[in-house]
This record gives sequence, structure tokens and C-alpha cells, in this order.
Amino acid sequence: MSTITTVDGGGGTVPDAAHGATPGGARRTGEPVRFVALGDSLTEGIGDPIADGWRGWAALLARSLAPPQSGVDFTNLARSGALTTDLTTEQLPAALDLRPQVAAVVAGGNDTLRSGFDVSRTTLALDTVLGRLTDSGAVVLTACLPDPGALLRLPRPLARPLARRMRAVNTVVHALSARHGAVHLHIAELPWTAERRLLSVDRLHPSAEGHHLIARGFHDLLTAAGRPLGPAPAPEPADPPPGTLADVWWMATKGTRWVADRSTDLLPGLVALAAVEGYARLRGTTDHQDRRMAHATTTALATLPPEAAE
Repeated sequence: MSTITTVDGGGGTVPDAAHGATPGGARRTGEPVRFVALGDSLTEGIGDPIADGWRGWAALLARSLAPPQSGVDFTNLARSGALTTDLTTEQLPAALDLRPQVAAVVAGGNDTLRSGFDVSRTTLALDTVLGRLTDSGAVVLTACLPDPGALLRLPRPLARPLARRMRAVNTVVHALSARHGAVHLHIAELPWTAERRLLSVDRLHPSAEGHHLIARGFHDLLTAAGRPLGPAPAPEPADPPPGTLADVWWMATKGTRWVADRSTDLLPGLVALAAVEGYARLRGTTDHQDRRMAHATTTALATLPPEAAE
């Protein structure tokens, strides 16, 4: 968890509810805006290195969430490898204790990479997090995510099931963003594969420029909602991107360790996905797998408990 106290100075949807926080999230004039970020490695900031760790789009956006005379109290609760269920058990209680006026919830990518992926479980977890934060008075920021198989250029037996799962998660996030009146950014539609500079050396996380692009996207949406903000984040980092040698050094000193840590939970799931997909292709039932996932997604959303009456 990282905290920054009193920081000065793409397309999406902005529902009417985002034009201002409900009374529970109100702040007195001159007080800093309380901003909390929940999520996984994307929101933690991997791909945007600074001297003492990671920065990332949420920290970049934090600097622009209020006029300079107000400032922002920013806490980043996101951690690498987090699942949506981790948000409910670990990050949500801490976020609610901070009484944020703005809360970012960007997660679900790691769920798709696990052998036990269950779209119903992911739906319930995200609905809980978005609902509790919205009920507390926070303006909630959400995003749909790019397909990791396409980013990594994985072979078809892996790419297709990952794409299927990512479509399911994004469908859920779209629906829940509308259900809870969240400000939603279509990160999945940004040109990640067409513009390689937007991706870090690991091809899975945004580069520093990619993080700036996400931060500006959210700032644009909040500006369209009429919220009083500071100047928009810069379109790109002040420092030039790292060269090839710097990328190789990062992968050797930090990236390899990150991959090794993730391999203990990612590789078994990926191997299982490839096996199931290969069997489905042999039987000619790949399209059936697509339909089953779409039906499971629709069912998960349809069986959510009704929202509490205001």
C-alpha cells in the first residue's frame, strides 16, 4: 500500500450520478479530496517505474483530481496478483475506513488467468465492492481491460480461452458500472497492440506512456461530468522512455523475479486452459465453449440481488 498526502497541483461513460458525490462522500471547502485505488498490478503501477518503486495511472490521476488549493489525499491499496475476491476481503475494508470521495476499482484480469475461474464469483465480488463504495458516497471509477492473450501474442490454444474469459469479465464490468453509476473508461479499446510504445517490456502492463494515457482518459471523463479538477495529466512522461538496454536490465533484475512469483499461480491455470481448449478443438466444440461462457455471464448478472432502495 502506498499513500500520498495532499498532492498539489480514451472513451468511456459518465452517468449522471458521477457529477457529484452523494452526501456521505461530501467534503468541506478547502479539504483535500480523498482518493483510494483498489485493484491489481495495473493499478499498483507496474510498467511505470520510479526511484522507489512504481507510480502508475492512479498516482498520476491523483495529482489532477482537485484544484491546487485543495490537494488530494491518495492511498493506493492495489497489489500485484490480486483477485476480485481479494478486493472484498482485504482492500475494501481498508478503503471504506478512509471514507473516499473518489475510488478506483480496476480488477478482474488475474481472475481470467486462474484454472478455477468462475464468472459468477467474479461478478459477486465486483458487485459487492462497487456497491459498498457507491453506497458510502464515493464516485467510483471502473475500466474494462484488454485481452492478455492478444497483448502477449499467445498461441491460439491459449489466446482463445483467455479472450473468452476477458470478454466475460468486461461484460460484467460494463453491466455493473451502469448498475452502480460508475465512471467507466474503455481501456480495452485503447491501441495497445497497434502502438507498442504504450506497453512495457513485459507486454502485459502499460508503459509509462500507457499509464499517462489511462490517467488522462479518466480525467477527461471526470471533466465531462463537471467535477472541479486540476490540470490534466501530461500526455506523456517528461522523461524519455527507457532504451533497449534499460528494458533488458529491468527484465533481468526485476521482471524475471515478478514473472517467477506469478508463475506459481499463473502457469498451472494457463496449462489447464490450453488442455481444455485443445480437447474442445479436437471434439469440434469450441463454439459451444463460447456459448457456455456467454450464458454463464448472463446468468451471473441476472441472479444478482436487487439493489437496496434509496
